[in-house]
Amino acid sequence: MPKDGVAVPTEAVAQTGVWARPTVRHLIIAAVIVVALVIPFVAHSFVVFELTQVMIYGLAILGLNLLTGFNGQFSLGHSAFYGIGAYTAAILIHNYEVSYLWTLPAAGGVCFAVGFLFGLPALRLQNLYLALATFALAVAMPQILKFHALEAWTGGVQGLVVDQPEAPSFLPIDDDQWLYYFTLIVILVMFGAAANLVKSRTGRAIMAIRDNPIAAAAMGINLSLYKTLTFGVSAFYTGVAGALGALAVAFVAPDSFNFLLSVSFLVGLVIGGVGSIAGCLFGGLFVLYVPNIANSISTGLAGAIYGVILLIVIFVMPAGATGFVRLAVTRLFPRRRQVSVSGSEGGKP
Repeated sequence: MPKDGVAVPTEAVAQTGVWARPTVRHLIIAAVIVVALVIPFVAHSFVVFELTQVMIYGLAILGLNLLTGFNGQFSLGHSAFYGIGAYTAAILIHNYEVSYLWTLPAAGGVCFAVGFLFGLPALRLQNLYLALATFALAVAMPQILKFHALEAWTGGVQGLVVDQPEAPSFLPIDDDQWLYYFTLIVILVMFGAAANLVKSRTGRAIMAIRDNPIAAAAMGINLSLYKTLTFGVSAFYTGVAGALGALAVAFVAPDSFNFLLSVSFLVGLVIGGVGSIAGCLFGGLFVLYVPNIANSISTGLAGAIYGVILLIVIFVMPAGATGFVRLAVTRLFPRRRQVSVSGSEGGKP
C-alpha cells in the first residue's frame, strides 16, 4: 500500500490487472516487426540483400555492445571473431557439407571458446591496454587465415566459396527472401535473449562491474568469472553474425575481416547508442549505407565525406540514435501527470 502523500504514476494504477496495456515501446517494436515481414514482398532483391546485411551487422554490433556497453571492456578486435565465425561456417559447408542450420551454433560455440580463452589473459589488462591487445588480435587474424599450413581448410588468400541456403520447397519465396527471413528469425531470438540477459541477475552483475568494479567485488561478484563469460558471450554473438555473413555473401576471404571492420563495428555501436540493444540495428544501417552514400557523392573524397557525415550525426545525436528516438517519443507522448494517492480507501488525492 502506498503511503499518504506519495506520488504514484497513473500507469501503475491502470496496470493492476493481469494483462498490462502495451506501452509505446511495445507498439514500436510490433510495428517494426510487421514492416520487416512485409519488406521482401515489396522491395527489390538487392534491397532485401542489403537489409539482410544490416541485420547481420546489427547482430555483430550487439556482441560488441554486450562487452563494451554493458560490461565496460573496450575491444577493437571483434572483426577477428566475425571472421572466425564466417570461416567456421564456410569450412563446415565447403569441406564437410554440413547443413547451414548447424553452422550457426558451431560458429558461435567456436567463437565463445576463443573469446573465453582470450578473456583470461585480458583480465590483467584494462582500458587502453585491453584495446591494444584486441587490436593485435584484429591485425593478426587475416594473416593467420592466409597461413600456408591452414590453406587446406581456409583456402589461403583465395578464400572459400559458400553455397547459399535454398528456400524450402513448400514456401512461395526465392532464396534471397528465405535468407532474409532466416536472418530475421535469428535476430529476433538473439536480440530477445540479450534483452533477457541484461535484465537478469547476471546482467545486473555485468553492469555493476562496468559502473564500479571495486564496489561490485565488495558485493561478492566474481569479477574474473563475469568478465571472461561476457567476453565469451560477446564473441558468440559476433561469431553467429559472421556465419550469417558468410551465408549472405556466399564467399569468405581473409582481407574481408581486417581492422577496419572492427572500427566499423565500433562506429555502429556509438551511432546506435552505447548500452542500447535496439540501437545496434541503427548502427548496422549506418555501417552499411553511409559509406555507400559517401562513395556515390564522390569516389575520390569518399573518406572525407564519410568523416563529415559521422561528425554531423554525432553532433546531432550525441546519445546515439536510440537516445534521439527516446527523446522524440518523450516529446510526442509525454508521460501522464503523477497524482498523489492516499493510502486509505476513499481518500482524496
